[in-house]
This record gives sequence, C-alpha cells and structure tokens, in this order.
Amino acid sequence: MTSQAPESVQDSPPITVRPWYVSLIFALIAVAALLGGVWLYARIQNPFPYYGTTYTPPQTAPAFSGSDQDSRAYTFAPQGKTTALFFGFTHCPTICPLTLTYLDKVRGRLSPAQQKDFQIVFVSIDPERDSPAQLKSYVGFFGTSPASKMLGVNVPEPQLAAVARSYGAGYSRADTGSKTEYQMNHTTATYLIDRRGQLRLLWDYTQLSNLERVQADIQEVMR
Repeated sequence: MTSQAPESVQDSPPITVRPWYVSLIFALIAVAALLGGVWLYARIQNPFPYYGTTYTPPQTAPAFSGSDQDSRAYTFAPQGKTTALFFGFTHCPTICPLTLTYLDKVRGRLSPAQQKDFQIVFVSIDPERDSPAQLKSYVGFFGTSPASKMLGVNVPEPQLAAVARSYGAGYSRADTGSKTEYQMNHTTATYLIDRRGQLRLLWDYTQLSNLERVQADIQEVMR
C-alpha cells in the first residue's frame, strides 16, 4: 500500500505581541480624550467656572420697597448696577459683620470704574430694632469713602417675610426672654444681581473670604 505524503500546510503570519507600555499609552490617550471631551462640554454649557452657585437660567430679581438708612422711601430695582444683596441684622455677632467686611474688601479690589457700577445692599431681617438710624450707624463702619458707602434698608413686616421668601432666604427669631436682647437665625447667602436685574449667583458667607474668586465672579457678571 502506497503511503500518501501529507499535504503541505501554509505558514500562518506571525503574531505580533504589543508591548505592555504601548497599550498603557493608548489607554491613557483614550482617558485623556474622554476627560477633555467632558471638560469641553462643561465649558460650552458654562464657559466661566463660577465660584458661587449659579442660577441656570438667570432669574429676575424681585423688587421691594422700604426705607433706607436716611429715612427716605426706597425701592429696590437693581437695573443699572451690579448688586450684592444680603439679608442680615445689626446685632449679629459674626456672620453679618464678616459678610459685609469681605464684600467691602472685594469692592476695593475692583477698578474705579467697576466700583461705580457695583453696590452692596444690606436688608435688615430685624426691622423692629434696626431703625434707619441704627442701620446708618452700622453700615457706616464699612466702606472707606462716600463712594463706597453701603445701603441699609428697613422693610417692615409682613412685607419683609414676603421679600425674603421671594429670594429663597429664611429667618426666625431666637427668643431669649427679653424684648430687646434676642438673636436672629437666618440664611447666610449673598445674592449677586447683574445690571439687567437678573439673579446670577449666590455665595455662602464661608466662601467670601476667597476674595480673588469672588472678585472674578463679579467681574465676569459685569461683562
């Protein structure tokens, strides 16, 4: 019996083994591309990385009326100036004076032209004790010139409750058994409103010590 020679087998192409470090490089490039895409999308949605919490979209800042620190009738309509609005009270031991101090320091970092277009409005949540005269004495501690003077506003109840609620601010009286010696619990946010009267962002008072970033927020909103 004649044996049959085995059929020849064609040689397979050699298998190339990619070094591990090349695979790692490709993986890193893929991750970088993904992160870059995420960053780009975030910047398109919100081109400026605001420090404060933004209103998306911006909302119209509610108007309100009361009396200013000179006992004149006052209506808050912020169109025309960029405004930092804060609800507090003059007997506040820490949060209110710190907030106003930081806001005043930030204003001092703005250019002279920007300072003219920037105002700080302090609305009392304690209208019973914070008379216009009391407000005038209090806000007078902040600001180094008439141009940098803060505006103190007294809004009587029950209008005050509606005004605070329209901004999402809250407050309550902490009774101590005295009609004159008591404290107020309140929201610690400062609201930034642009010259068109739109609420753009808010900061908590714990953020305000970062003067550089607060300043950057204000200048971006002023553009």
